[in-house]
Amino acid sequence: MGKRKLTQEEQHIILEKGTEPPFSGEYWDRFEEGLYRCRQCASPLYRSSDKFESNCGWPSFDDELPGAVTRSLDADGRRTEITCSSCGGHLGHVFTGEQFTPKDTRHCVNSLSLEFIPARRAVFASGCFWGPQYFFDRAEGVLATFTGYTGGSIEHPTYRQVCSGKTGHVEAVEVLYDPKITSFEKLAKLFFETHDPTQEDGQGPDIGEQYQSVLFYGNEQERSTAENLLSQLKEKGLTPATRIRPLAEFWPAEDYHQHYYDKQQGYPACHRYTQRF
Repeated sequence: MGKRKLTQEEQHIILEKGTEPPFSGEYWDRFEEGLYRCRQCASPLYRSSDKFESNCGWPSFDDELPGAVTRSLDADGRRTEITCSSCGGHLGHVFTGEQFTPKDTRHCVNSLSLEFIPARRAVFASGCFWGPQYFFDRAEGVLATFTGYTGGSIEHPTYRQVCSGKTGHVEAVEVLYDPKITSFEKLAKLFFETHDPTQEDGQGPDIGEQYQSVLFYGNEQERSTAENLLSQLKEKGLTPATRIRPLAEFWPAEDYHQHYYDKQQGYPACHRYTQRF
């Protein structure tokens, strides 16, 4: 994605590493559900779920999207600067040791470095997360996707831990989407049509509890939608093994697992599209 033309004020912040006055930016006290992107290149940087109130006067996040932010010492060596990994645009600084949140990290970001996109969130688990992410990335209305782990009790799980089958986590894909273009129902249908929802012990050759088919819901309307789709599959003669569970903490996977097939310029080996509705 190319770079956008910046205003003089934006150039001062993003290119010249300036800092906007505290409590002056558009986003310091904004907490709607959505996605924060780089204002210069539109690359996804932060989820709204990682934003918190610090009363510092600038937008504060305790985590970034996998691979989205680059850290480097300021010229004077006193602070750690954060920049967009895609275009190098200045975002602000990152601090630790303040204990604002359990992650003990604060990305202090200039509002002028960001662009907020309203978005809703959905999470689906259907075996190895590489394949599902490939299909969701190509769905109309999807703004961003992330592979990760959810449903278990261990915080900050690693791929190795989840693969042990002892964490309670499943491999999943978090989908941020524009509700004006698509819907939870459309995405849930794609979920059912890009894996075998009747397999109980995993997906394809991937066997284990971490590869279960799970549809997560965030409210009663989404739960009702999920149950209705399962009923439709049963009416078609299928015996779904898919579980319906409430949303839980989502832990993004390691950078290596993000958009794997696009990086490899390949096509999913264990998932394929099958029309079911």
